[in-house]
Amino acid sequence: MIHPYPTYKVPTVEGRYITLSDLDSFREAYPKVSWAILGKSVEGQNIYGVFLGEGERKILAWSQMHGNESTTTKAVLDLFHFLVSDNALAQEIYSQCQILVLPMVNPDGAKKYTRVNANAVDLNRDAKERTQPESEVLRYVYDSFKPDFCFNLHDQRTLFSAGRHPKPATVSFLSPSEDEARTITDTRKIAMALISAMADKLSSEIPGQVGRYDDAFNENCIGDSLQMAGTPTILFEAGHFPEDYEREQTRKYIFEAMLEALRVIAQDQLEDQAWENYFDIPENEKLFYDMILKNPSVLYTKLENSDVIGIRYEEQLKRKKIHFVPKCEKLEPDHGYFAHKVLDCSETSDLEDLKKNKPFFKALTKQLDTLPI
Repeated sequence: MIHPYPTYKVPTVEGRYITLSDLDSFREAYPKVSWAILGKSVEGQNIYGVFLGEGERKILAWSQMHGNESTTTKAVLDLFHFLVSDNALAQEIYSQCQILVLPMVNPDGAKKYTRVNANAVDLNRDAKERTQPESEVLRYVYDSFKPDFCFNLHDQRTLFSAGRHPKPATVSFLSPSEDEARTITDTRKIAMALISAMADKLSSEIPGQVGRYDDAFNENCIGDSLQMAGTPTILFEAGHFPEDYEREQTRKYIFEAMLEALRVIAQDQLEDQAWENYFDIPENEKLFYDMILKNPSVLYTKLENSDVIGIRYEEQLKRKKIHFVPKCEKLEPDHGYFAHKVLDCSETSDLEDLKKNKPFFKALTKQLDTLPI
């Protein structure tokens, strides 16, 4: 039996800003986990690999290829904590699998909280040319480790819904394409079967909040590249859970998804999974705003009562903390979008709720002043 998730959550690593110092503190606190330096970033920071397990089934995973996508890094640290425990499933996975994880491929981007590396290159568009040292490290590890499965771990923005429904895509998956035609190859089917198992596991906890990422082909993306090379590869996208902008709840679901995938692999149950169920997962849509304001003329007199304001947050690093800065736009009255929070400025309680965060409110009113009237 698996103990409750909080048993394995690493309490010292939380929030959105996760850097190498967090990995170093984890290494000191959990000496059972075996680490190695696999290479260096553009700025000379360590790119670590974590080795777990003694079995024949090989899984390669990597996180924070985009430096500002940190949720899955937190989840893999929780997974490390679990896998070195005395839990029966952990020991079974350990005996049946070899797991190699690069928990932070882009430490320079993580430090600056940017998507790109120190040379302003998106590493997930560098799989073919491999112009960057981080890309070379990852490909070298792939070629030398020769994994049977790959887990490509990312975050996605709060704007995604799971289908055309008013629920956020808290976790999304993708079996990447191998060609422009998006052919359903045997390699893709294996990834789809594993995704189906994870989606089924999560559906009882977050029904309607599991999405399927767009499978448009791009040979420069690492997932497409490795799928083309014949290794079943799965994209994990950590998304939004209601009122969880620090992504501590989403972290839990990524942990559970990875654990379910490892269980299926370790127990050799992949053939029991129907790959066709992958297409039952609703495809992501970009239908969410972080906030929608009704009756905004109460707040800003140049606007009409009939106006509707959509707000999406921009994440900014200030003094080692992530701040969510509002970016506004006017929407049509029949806009058809959803929001993680809807406030009616004509309601006193809603207006007070909006004003209680003074820096946010100041930034919001400044943004409203730039809108076309």
